[in-house]
Amino acid sequence: MQETPTPAAPMLRPATVAIVGRPNVGKSALFNRLIGQRLAIVEDTPGVTRDRLYALCEWRGRTFSMVDTAGIDPDADTAHGEVFAEATRRQAEAAAQEADAIVFVVDAQTGLNPLDQEVAQILRATRRRIVLVANKAESPSALASVHGEFSRLGFGEPVAVSAIHGEGTGDLLDRVVELLPPDAPNAVAGDELALAIIGRPNVGKSSLLNALLGEERAIVSEVPGTTRDTIDTLLHWHDRTIRLIDTAGVRKKPDAHGAIEYYAALRSLKAIARCDIALLVFDSMVGVTAQDRRLVGLALEERKGLIIVGNKWDLAREQQGEYSQNELADVIHDLIPFARFAPITFLSAKTKRRLGSLMPVVTRVAENLDRRIPTAQFNALIRDAVLAHPPPAIKGKLFRVYYATQAAVHPPLFIFSCNDPDLVQPSYKRFLENTIRQHVDFEGVPLTLEFRPHRENETRDA
Repeated sequence: MQETPTPAAPMLRPATVAIVGRPNVGKSALFNRLIGQRLAIVEDTPGVTRDRLYALCEWRGRTFSMVDTAGIDPDADTAHGEVFAEATRRQAEAAAQEADAIVFVVDAQTGLNPLDQEVAQILRATRRRIVLVANKAESPSALASVHGEFSRLGFGEPVAVSAIHGEGTGDLLDRVVELLPPDAPNAVAGDELALAIIGRPNVGKSSLLNALLGEERAIVSEVPGTTRDTIDTLLHWHDRTIRLIDTAGVRKKPDAHGAIEYYAALRSLKAIARCDIALLVFDSMVGVTAQDRRLVGLALEERKGLIIVGNKWDLAREQQGEYSQNELADVIHDLIPFARFAPITFLSAKTKRRLGSLMPVVTRVAENLDRRIPTAQFNALIRDAVLAHPPPAIKGKLFRVYYATQAAVHPPLFIFSCNDPDLVQPSYKRFLENTIRQHVDFEGVPLTLEFRPHRENETRDA
């Protein structure tokens, strides 16, 4: 019998669900199936790896983080089974430590495996909420094997699914939502501005947090965050209440690189999901790395405000010469071309040099998140732009915009009523976005342009 999980207190969104299991049971396929049904992932988003490990999922009004613990190569060390088993154990332990609920995946076709028993032993000791899933149950023979041998794992009757065909995934998500801890109502007040400090380990995230809180108008109170290691800190800056979400605390272990990546990805995702603006901190001595680009891509996918912060500016100037900040900002924007709208500031959290440059940028980006263009002004702007630079014809058809409006703020959403959304080329979409940015200050804010068919046009075509 499965042990009773430790009761969970209401928490800030989102909760976390980890998909755990031995290799080749279909964890990644199940992850993609669950996320693909309820979240439109932009596969070609720059800076995000193709082998995605984490994403937000929504089901029946609940939003939660879905985390895939794939990445262990079953052929990496076939001559040493104990090494392979240790890698499996490390992944399962990492998932169990951070997750609020766990999806334990087994293979209905091959049946119970000794590694399943080992993973189950690890998970059983965590007292987490666990749902057992028998994947690859599309055939009658595999489905028949689900009921019986897997009960020995001690997690009750498994949910039979087929990640490939999508069968049973709705029932699985229903079970997952039942296991999630309740959301805390009004966990983050509407008038608060939440800043997530994200970045690679050892770039100075905690130092920046401490430097900000060390100012005279700093700490109001401290409240527990969603993980044991994270503290959300409230501070007042001028007339604004700001919630700082720190993602520091990833401990380096030379023999556990997989767990390090897991922790970093999971904490960054949680912080980004709960914030209004993400502060990407990078080491000015090292520059922007591939991991930094991935984090930027994730922040933009979640449509969050973005500010890029180069820490250790004093050391960089001493050792790398007198480069102007504008020159370095141009280099960084070249490395992250899909985030050219993000402001870049350089500072030293340790010495507090240029620390005062950060909060005015935060205030400006916060204002831009809520900026709204009057409809008449926006229509005139788009009309003039289209007349000056008409879109190219696609198979003899011209793209026409009949009406445009800003439908939402925080972040800004623009709706274009047009003759055919399929005629909008990516290059012309970028042109329209650049036109908006040239005339209105949306620095640090991602813009969403949505194209919808004109209703009168739909009726006429019908």
